[in-house]
Amino acid sequence: MIEWLCDAFGFERRVMYTGKDDVVMHAELTFGDGMIMIGSIGNGMPSSTFMTHPDVTGGLETQTCYLIVAAAGIEPLYASAKRAGAVIVFALADDGRAGRSFTCRDPEGHVWQFGTFDPWEPPA
Repeated sequence: MIEWLCDAFGFERRVMYTGKDDVVMHAELTFGDGMIMIGSIGNGMPSSTFMTHPDVTGGLETQTCYLIVAAAGIEPLYASAKRAGAVIVFALADDGRAGRSFTCRDPEGHVWQFGTFDPWEPPA
């Protein structure tokens, strides 16, 4: 899954620690100036007791990530996600207020949102 995230979304693997049977105990993936930290469900860490796959919940999530993308990078990222087989939930479109965005699911069913809206930037 980590390789898929890197190929489809452009994450770069910073570190990855695996346990028995190559279960991911902890991984750090960078995205521009940001980073996400992830691990496999059932990796034995206390936090894994709070996680499940979306297929167990009928595809529902209790939270999603929104990753900020430069305006010039949103169309290539959208094309890359589609090529990699991401399920497009909301196609790339103007969001009506502050940029362009799209939402998709990875092969495990997790929802990802990418867009050009940057709350740190002052309004135009």
